[in-house]
Amino acid sequence: MNVYVREVGTGIDVCQYVVMPKTLELTPVETLACCPPLAIEPISLEQAERIAPLVKALADPVRLRLLSLIGSHAGREACVCDLNDAFELSQPTISHHLKQLHAAGLIDREKRGVWVFYRLNESALSDVGALLGVTSA
Repeated sequence: MNVYVREVGTGIDVCQYVVMPKTLELTPVETLACCPPLAIEPISLEQAERIAPLVKALADPVRLRLLSLIGSHAGREACVCDLNDAFELSQPTISHHLKQLHAAGLIDREKRGVWVFYRLNESALSDVGALLGVTSA
């Protein structure tokens, strides 16, 4: 991350600095949170470019199934070992798809010992629904 550092004032302790990011970088999920529903107002080109990776992650049938399996699993979380049997794919391929979903912000993960557990990022999914104009009852 590029940052500019400037001294706050004279006579201030050398450790007291303000660190400011050069640009404000939003994740696809953060961009979603500030977008109007598509059917109400057009989103900007910049918003569309930021959201596209999230929608791309959702556009794969394996990833959609993984989201569904995680969400419907006991406790609304699942380990890779819980998901492998639902697919005729190798464990590394499943892990790759989970990594893509995590990178897009659609799932969260937590390492427990040697296992990694995945759970839906409910906020991100509701933001996707809001973008599409879907309201929850």
